[in-house]
Amino acid sequence: MDNVLRAAGMYVLLMIVLKIAGRRTLLEMTSFDFILLLIISEATQQALLGNDFSFTGAAITIITLIALDIIFSKIKGRFPKVELFIDGSPLILVEYGHPLEKRMSKAGISADDILSSARITQGLERMDQIKFAILEKNGKIAIIPAEDQES
Repeated sequence: MDNVLRAAGMYVLLMIVLKIAGRRTLLEMTSFDFILLLIISEATQQALLGNDFSFTGAAITIITLIALDIIFSKIKGRFPKVELFIDGSPLILVEYGHPLEKRMSKAGISADDILSSARITQGLERMDQIKFAILEKNGKIAIIPAEDQES
């Protein structure tokens, strides 16, 4: 039962930490982000298993984590407010070529992040070529180009 409680506690803790960290952490990772993820995964593994390195302990932990994920998915499907709290909602960052600075600051997204996404996904080079830039629930920035783009 210790493994189940450890897994449930760690699952909830990581959900809270990633919620506080914001969707910015879900964007493409830098080398620093990758290193941080490796360190977190190692610390999580130690916290989940404690001194129990048995196959059974690992299996119980994995099954608990997957069961929690399924349970949270069902709860989110049944209660839209819970889904909104956990996953958030899409956030418009640029509207008709004008950056919405307060929203960008709150989300931890810079104009460079938006322009980078615009270049990669749409081949756009300037903010005025963007009709909307939307920070999606998954942390990616969706770009909708302006209709009358000048080359």
